[in-house]
Amino acid sequence: MSDTPTAPREYIAAIDQGTTSSRCIVFDHDGRIVAVDQKEHEQIFPRPGWVEHDATEIWTNVQEVVAGALRKGGIAKDQVKAIGITNQRETTLLWDKATGEPVHNAIVWQDTRTDALCRELGRNVGQDRFRRETGLPLASYFAGPKIRWLLDNVEGLRDRAERGEILFGTMDSWVIWNLTGGVDGGVHVTDVTNASRTLLMNLRTLAWEERILDSIGVPAAVLPEIRSSAEVYGYAKGGALDGVPVASALGDQQAALFGQTCFAVGEAKSTYGTGTFLLMNTGSEVINSYAGLITTVGYRIGDQAPVYSLEGSIAITGALVQWMRDQLGLISTAPEIETLALSVEDNGGCYFVPAFSGLFAPYWRSDARGVIAGLTRYVTKAHIARAVLEATAWQTREIVDAMKKDSGVELTALKVDGGMTSNNLLMQSISDFLDAPVVRPMVSETTCLGAAYAAGLATGFWTSIEDLRANWRRAAEWNPQMDAGEREREYKQWLKAVQSSMGWLEED
Repeated sequence: MSDTPTAPREYIAAIDQGTTSSRCIVFDHDGRIVAVDQKEHEQIFPRPGWVEHDATEIWTNVQEVVAGALRKGGIAKDQVKAIGITNQRETTLLWDKATGEPVHNAIVWQDTRTDALCRELGRNVGQDRFRRETGLPLASYFAGPKIRWLLDNVEGLRDRAERGEILFGTMDSWVIWNLTGGVDGGVHVTDVTNASRTLLMNLRTLAWEERILDSIGVPAAVLPEIRSSAEVYGYAKGGALDGVPVASALGDQQAALFGQTCFAVGEAKSTYGTGTFLLMNTGSEVINSYAGLITTVGYRIGDQAPVYSLEGSIAITGALVQWMRDQLGLISTAPEIETLALSVEDNGGCYFVPAFSGLFAPYWRSDARGVIAGLTRYVTKAHIARAVLEATAWQTREIVDAMKKDSGVELTALKVDGGMTSNNLLMQSISDFLDAPVVRPMVSETTCLGAAYAAGLATGFWTSIEDLRANWRRAAEWNPQMDAGEREREYKQWLKAVQSSMGWLEED
């Protein structure tokens, strides 16, 4: 019997700073989950349509979940080879460089307070004013106008920003800055994927676009340095991972694209969480969308060429199930919705368009509001539950149609992840409505996995994307079973319901 001690196992830690919670997941070399810790933070709603987070609370939670994951896994910090970061995108924070204190709560991606500002910025051109450079429509969703709102509405902030006393970041920048020392030499960076969600970065040069900074009114002094998605930005200072390299940052949806190993043109993934985000890899080509999608950076590994993608986002999917539970009390737990929906054959003629904060892709209509259409006395709460699930599936179909129109690429299969993928009825409906297979991987936490993969590539833990492909394993697949005629009839009804959700808000 050999008495040679085995080398301690090595891991990558991923921090996922999400919309409702922060968590840390530790992965081994096979891409398997070794330990997880997670903590929710408060959702702050100061006014209708406004959503904020307390960034100090979030940073405290991040430190706790990192320590918690290591403790649960019995992992020493020297076994962790790198830290990857993934984050809720577009959520906007300004903080004081000298004290590290946020100057205001973070303004969350769902927040619509910049609607009027966006209309004003659109001037006579409208939503497409900056689309050619940035790939994005002028919408309240993105970070640039949120920065402007803060500079206009927090007393004395613009002067301080122009003097270089204030830093801007999406949550990746906030976490990395604090992780690498904060006021004591913290690194102020963002990656190309997060920068591509600000309305301020030129997609082709991957640099901040001065003309747009001037137009929107954002001083360059507040902006972080734009880096690739997989490189060592700095080293953790203090805390449970002191000395470990911080080696990746990807916005959560791009991280899921990476974690789902969608490295070939035409490969697509859809993440079903609070909202839903469908991204398709379009390779080294920037495809401008004329069908209501967003052009975004998919990822960039070190100094390799960037990989672009088309993205369609749906504002409310999992949040609709939460709303059924918390606001209406029609179900007492989220999984109950499937049981309730399965107790009827179909939707009873009822369609639910959850435009609670406007419609995102492919319409970009902030004047839309939620509607339930086609109601008769025949309809029960079970039919409404079914319509709730079908809303997510139909919206997926609208985005896939738009992608086909823009890219000419036919979707072969959709890789899915996120909390809602445990709902089999929903997955079957998506396959039926798309007329394509829907595939769920073994590790459904693909957002964290993508951040871990990028950090591992940056530090040599994995040697190539082929290593990562080899890790991908299928857990479940759904294939279409719906009659084509029925699919088109139902789709027509759905589109009718969508039309009726528009125009609810009058422009002041």
